[in-house]
Amino acid sequence: MRTISLGSVWQRHRDTDRHPSLWLSRASLLVLAVSFGLLGAVGVRVPLRAQMVVYLVGMVALNLPHGGYEHFENLRRRRPAFRWRYVAVYLAAIGGFVGLFLVAPVAGLALALTVAMAKGGLGGLQVLEATSGTEHLRTRFQRGLAAAVRGGAVMLVPIVFWPETFHAFSALMVGLVEPGALSSYAGSFDTTRVVIGSGYGLALVTHILLGYVRGGGRSWLVDASESLLLAAYFAFVPVLVAVGLYFPFWYSARQVARTASVEKEPVGDERWDLLGGADPSTVALRAWVVLVGGALATFGVLVAVYWAFPNPLGTSDLLPGAVAFWSVFISIVALPHIVVGSVLDRDRGIWYVP
Repeated sequence: MRTISLGSVWQRHRDTDRHPSLWLSRASLLVLAVSFGLLGAVGVRVPLRAQMVVYLVGMVALNLPHGGYEHFENLRRRRPAFRWRYVAVYLAAIGGFVGLFLVAPVAGLALALTVAMAKGGLGGLQVLEATSGTEHLRTRFQRGLAAAVRGGAVMLVPIVFWPETFHAFSALMVGLVEPGALSSYAGSFDTTRVVIGSGYGLALVTHILLGYVRGGGRSWLVDASESLLLAAYFAFVPVLVAVGLYFPFWYSARQVARTASVEKEPVGDERWDLLGGADPSTVALRAWVVLVGGALATFGVLVAVYWAFPNPLGTSDLLPGAVAFWSVFISIVALPHIVVGSVLDRDRGIWYVP
């Protein structure tokens, strides 16, 4: 059995913690938070139409390819039988999510928000573990709290600081199936904001203080700083812009740094490598076929979801309808991304680290 010394683990963390994509992600969110904070202080507001365009560009053009890449890396060196089971469970999870949204759209909305938080939180924890380390997270509770704080910033903080926009687009998302279904919950929205804001603030403070008491050190400092940065980013940046740029500039960029640490170790059986072969032209051709196949598969799922919804673009204009539909669609395909590629595949999932 191979043993890994603490020194080698620390060296790997020190090396990958300097990865350019990590600093790019931090700098991007910091610049955006400061910029929008200053704009808000002087009373300048970004038009909602511009926010929607930024959201769609960030979520569709910049971030979607990375989601497919994560699954490809996970399946790349697997046995064919595993790949087929993986795809079958993946499609079943998508079908179940669509069914829930059609039967109970408000519950579907709640699941969509949960999926976004789970993806950001669990993915963020895995990046931290592979780069800066998690020596300050000594218990399962601490790890869960860390994921909840990082992921909660994505949806819970905007509910508190951008309630009108958040509620309006939540109503549009529910309206893809049942217009007006969220209206019965509108009366308690202000109370919900207070509860969510208080709960998230308590979780953030507890996470930072508990990490300091249990270990402190560089890993805690990085974690605490990034957690505070995420909270500030989603507080100051309008929610559509914040979410639209968070996934490409933070989530995907940081997963590149995590993947860099994974690629240093052998992963899986090279005999089953989808890109195997000594001839560079063969590798390039296989990569192209996989890329096109994945794009067509995603497009097929998108068409199926569009066809299944009674009001796929809602009852409003095209642009807000597209934002609402894409928000639901990306959550639907992200659910099995999290469940199948991580929770049900803990040993070699999408966030595998040797």
